[in-house]
Amino acid sequence: MGSWRVERLDQLPTALLATIMTKLDVSSICSLAVTCRAFNSCASHILSFLPNFHILDISPSMELIKSLLPPNSHLQSLKLDCGQLNDSSIELLLRPSLQELCFHNCADFSGKLLSEIGSRCKDVRSLYLGSVAEKRGRAIHISDLEELLGGCTQLEELNLMFDLSPFLRHNFARVWALASKKLTSLEIGYISSVMVTELLSPNVGPHQYPNQIRPSILPAIQKLSLAVDYITDTMVGTISKGLTLLTHLELRDAPLIEPRVTFDLTNSGLQQINQHGRLKHLSLVRSQEFLSTYFKRVNDLGILLMADKCANMESICLGGFCRVTDTGFKTILHSCSSLYKLKVCHGSQLTDLVFHDIAATSLSLTHVSFRWCNLLTNHAIKSLVRNTHLKVLDLRGCKNLGDEALAAIGSLCELKMLQLDNSDISDVGIAYLQHGIISSLVSLSVRGCKKLTDKCISVLFDGSSKLELQELDLSNLPNLSDNGVLALAKSRVPISELRMRQCPLIGDTSIMALASMQADDDRGHGSNLRLLDLYNCGGITQLSFRWLKKPYFPSLRWLGVTGSVNRDIVDALARNRPFLHVACHGEELGTDPWNNIDSSYMHDYEELDELEQWLQEGEWDSDDEEMEDAEDDADVVVE
Repeated sequence: MGSWRVERLDQLPTALLATIMTKLDVSSICSLAVTCRAFNSCASHILSFLPNFHILDISPSMELIKSLLPPNSHLQSLKLDCGQLNDSSIELLLRPSLQELCFHNCADFSGKLLSEIGSRCKDVRSLYLGSVAEKRGRAIHISDLEELLGGCTQLEELNLMFDLSPFLRHNFARVWALASKKLTSLEIGYISSVMVTELLSPNVGPHQYPNQIRPSILPAIQKLSLAVDYITDTMVGTISKGLTLLTHLELRDAPLIEPRVTFDLTNSGLQQINQHGRLKHLSLVRSQEFLSTYFKRVNDLGILLMADKCANMESICLGGFCRVTDTGFKTILHSCSSLYKLKVCHGSQLTDLVFHDIAATSLSLTHVSFRWCNLLTNHAIKSLVRNTHLKVLDLRGCKNLGDEALAAIGSLCELKMLQLDNSDISDVGIAYLQHGIISSLVSLSVRGCKKLTDKCISVLFDGSSKLELQELDLSNLPNLSDNGVLALAKSRVPISELRMRQCPLIGDTSIMALASMQADDDRGHGSNLRLLDLYNCGGITQLSFRWLKKPYFPSLRWLGVTGSVNRDIVDALARNRPFLHVACHGEELGTDPWNNIDSSYMHDYEELDELEQWLQEGEWDSDDEEMEDAEDDADVVVE
């Protein structure tokens, strides 16, 4: 009996190859496609019946989308960064079979995107649209929203992450009456509080008697997340009364002027929260984005009244409650026995006394954030770490925390995320992490901790076993130099996001070290870094940009630099690597870790580089020459 032996994968039957490749994501399929003709042919075929197509880490052009999105009646989920797309791509993107749509950075689209989704994707159940029509000259009309809501009758989750406030108020509620009755989750990027109140108010209908109340327009909503101009008593009361099934409520405002009492949250508004007793997650945040302002009309009494109805709450986030003292915060800890997530921002009267008897509670906190709570000291942290299952600890802006706090934190063996920005820790304190939590940490930030030096890197990573650390923020450390980065490179830690902005001693040597860094034996040079922030690092010259070209940093997607180093070189680098987002104006890169820490999915970003290779092979030579020309020009200027 003869035996059939396969020496190479490309010798497998095409049907079997296709079956295997359908189990992979788009990036992995494309990485296989560059290895041989058989895989390339198979990849092109299976893209025509793939159920999920997700590429959010790069912003593909129209030409690339045409290559990757052939006719496909099986496509159910489409997630894209649309930064390079516009209305001309609508017909290519929208398919009747889609049930999940997620489009980020839709600034160059007009309201036509909304109306076309309503007419073409009637079975969509989850929809996310970000930054629609934000580019000058683009507009959204109320009729576009009307067609979207009227057409997508199966919608269960809707995220409209753009400004809805320009719509005329008298039409707004009428249009939302068309929304799917199955809609359980709604998030809006910006809307006025008056519009929210009018939308959800159970007004008397045109053909009803005065004692007949019209039911809520959104009867099935369980999760509501809104950014508004002002959080007010009226709005909070209307939401709490009208949405009887509400379990998640997230409200955020950013006032442009100090609010008057009728446009503010008071103790009375807090008392109205959770009227139906189903609320599990509450977030009320006053942002300092435009004005240093707080909830000045809320005190301990308001928290006491709210806590009466919130005994079953599981997560609470309070930002900007400057008049709430230890009494109010202590009430939350002792009343909400199921609480596992607590976040307080700008708690200017929060002190160590809140945690004095935390051991007497039945709490098992896993996520804790006390941002800019300046009265907290090491004693608070010593009490807090009795919650031994802490996974997230955010202490940014707590300036009085020092090495004793780190000694206590070092005992938290399950901790995944630790943020200590602007605290008073030193290299001695960092050493407490080396034998404890460093093996479990995924994200560490010590931004602005002025006492730290190069020694903290060697102390933290020397002799450590295999680490999981993927995000490290060393920004604004005046004593961090190239020697510290060299120690980091030698440690072979698989970091994917490294921030070192505002470090005056960081120079070209650091870039060369990172470019040559290998996290493990199976990957290329510098392969794990997908985000590198070098904004305003004092020693960066044009030499560094030679190391930022391919083949170095093959997975890099975000780069922060100072544009004034040499604008021509920066522009040439951006053209050389079209999927690299180069930021030159000091903007923060990436997203807020607090919003993503619950996600355990970590993408293999190196495969995206092979996606580029497959689709744009052969285009790099001219770009390399262009960048070299820019460097030559810069040399002439320097001379």
